[in-house]
Amino acid sequence: MTKLIGFIALLLAAAALYLSVTPSVIDPLAWDAPAAPPLTGVLEPNDTLMKAELIAQGQLHGPEDTAVDASGRLYASLADGRIVRLGADGIPQTFVNTGGRPLGMDFAADGQLIVADAYKGLLSVDAHGKISVLATEADGVPFRFTDDLDIARDGRIYFSDASDTFTQPDYLLDLLEARPHGRLLRYDPATGKTEVLLKDLYFANGVALSQHEDFVLVNETYRYRITRYWLTGDKAGSHDVFIDNLPGLPDNLQGDRAGTFWVALPSPRKADADFLHRHPWLKAQIAKLPRALWPKPTPYGLVIALDENGNIVQSLHDTSGAHLRMVTSVKPQGDFLYFGSLDNDRIGRLRIR
Repeated sequence: MTKLIGFIALLLAAAALYLSVTPSVIDPLAWDAPAAPPLTGVLEPNDTLMKAELIAQGQLHGPEDTAVDASGRLYASLADGRIVRLGADGIPQTFVNTGGRPLGMDFAADGQLIVADAYKGLLSVDAHGKISVLATEADGVPFRFTDDLDIARDGRIYFSDASDTFTQPDYLLDLLEARPHGRLLRYDPATGKTEVLLKDLYFANGVALSQHEDFVLVNETYRYRITRYWLTGDKAGSHDVFIDNLPGLPDNLQGDRAGTFWVALPSPRKADADFLHRHPWLKAQIAKLPRALWPKPTPYGLVIALDENGNIVQSLHDTSGAHLRMVTSVKPQGDFLYFGSLDNDRIGRLRIR
């Protein structure tokens, strides 16, 4: 027993020495997060997500986002770089491999599939799977984490570059550092030009246009908020907070163009994460540890609906996290909502009318 205690003490001393002399890969800031809102009222936990149909369960890895073409066929962007198309039998078939990590995607009016690829930038894929690169930088700054997009009626594409510092595998380092590395951008296919609309965002993630396209929303995941950028009217070119202090980390965002925004929250708020944000030194030490030792997200499924005034009007839950956990995208399409996940092996589909 004495030898065992001595061995453990030696290991602890070695670990302490390693942490003290090894430089951290992040330069974290302190942030005092507001107290998380209680899950009451419209946020009261329910079992709605557990009623969703599961599509291609066990046949997919990380279907981050979905899209539906004019023929009603479902597509999903996967962790291995593929975008798959699911037939009537629910079996996924490879449509294209971007060679990167496709994330948010949507179909343009001309049938082109527009893709935000974390590594490759903003892409366009035709019906035969031919890839065209639309943009890889803006204002001389290369994209490092092209994330999500929405397409306006005039064909212009609004999209996010989540971080100009950390790439997709290191998104949690961006969380720990708590610095504003993200941008909201607009690509004009008529000119081939990309414009920076907003910069210094705290992990720019989901993007969605309003019903009348008078504003566009962008999720700031690591501030638990959604920012609004005005496109028309007296406020054009300005921005404000659309909703703050969300009950989880907002990931992808999608409007139904009828006055409702759907927001995927892959993890509810955790008090220990908010505690860490107040202590930069502690965050710097955590960044040195193997990822297996980092705090884990709560297995939970959570999606909320917002009106165009920023009010939460509905919430969908999977309290067990066993059916649809870590939902990172929600796509309204006809009578259904489709749910994607950076981590799951399935797509969810829920009838809403």
